[in-house]
Amino acid sequence: MTFVSLIRIEKFFGYVGVIGGFFIVALVVFITLLRREKRKTKEFFEKNGGPILEKVNNIKLFKKDDLRPILKSGNIIGKGGFGEVYKGHIGETNQPVAVKKPINVNLAKKNQFANEVIIQSRVIHKNIVKLIGCCLEVDIPILVYEFVSRGSLEDVLHGSNRLPLNLDQRLHIAAQSAEALAYMHSKTSTTILHGDVKPANILLSDDLLPKISDFGISRLLAIDNDHTMSVIGDMTYMDPVYFQTGLLTDKSDVYSFGVVLLELITRKKTSHSDKNNLLKNFLDAYTNGSTVRDFIDEEIAATNHLELLVGIAGLVVQCLSLDVNQRPKMTDIAERLHYMAKKTRGI
Repeated sequence: MTFVSLIRIEKFFGYVGVIGGFFIVALVVFITLLRREKRKTKEFFEKNGGPILEKVNNIKLFKKDDLRPILKSGNIIGKGGFGEVYKGHIGETNQPVAVKKPINVNLAKKNQFANEVIIQSRVIHKNIVKLIGCCLEVDIPILVYEFVSRGSLEDVLHGSNRLPLNLDQRLHIAAQSAEALAYMHSKTSTTILHGDVKPANILLSDDLLPKISDFGISRLLAIDNDHTMSVIGDMTYMDPVYFQTGLLTDKSDVYSFGVVLLELITRKKTSHSDKNNLLKNFLDAYTNGSTVRDFIDEEIAATNHLELLVGIAGLVVQCLSLDVNQRPKMTDIAERLHYMAKKTRGI
């Protein structure tokens, strides 16, 4: 073997040694990062109430890897100040779900997350979106809900999914939505106050069955802890009393529902601005004894149910009263709307 050959062999083994060194360093770094990621995942899981929630039978705890295929930009079906909502499928049955990835969570509420998820998991009502489970292995928990096919009432009334709606359909949507809120207020073990009732938070199935959504986690408050330091919600639908005092009550939801009911019969979009304010103009007309028929959507104004429309308008005015004590309870609203719905069908 020549001297040159020896040098070449020596260089070869030198290269192998360098490459091997790089490989060992890379492997050590990878193992370190993997351990750090596992430690962080465990910390998130425990901080978000994992040890409590894994004992709850009717809540499924998803791993990050379970939801990773869903959390892609092409699957986004909704986006707002709250975060992003993705559509996907899970499990052996390929069940369609809506995955909500919040941007942030009220720090004061983070410690209550597990208890609030437990409460929400026990809320079983045909007019309330079902919480299927959550992922706790991230800083801000990700929530997994049943998927509601038609989209929101906002879309159906004003947006891209706009549909013709007769009076019977509108009363059906209103009555069923009111029934869900009444259930939350008075028929659950812990009183649940929504705090952000609006058309965007009322989802509709293919047969227009309404389902109340986005009522839990950040806005779920017990009746003995109803003050909040930070007022949360859409100003267009927000109870002025709640805005001024920070006191969220069942009557706050009643006010917001009144605005939703107004949009349902007028098919006009309310606005928080002073100009062309539908709510103010409607209340002024009703108070001054003027006919409110001019405000009613022409699609339902030409019916034989003018008396019913006037009755709905009166209910809207009661819900929007600035005197909280003058507002009806949601149970009464639901009963009245169901009665009106029956009258449209001649029952």
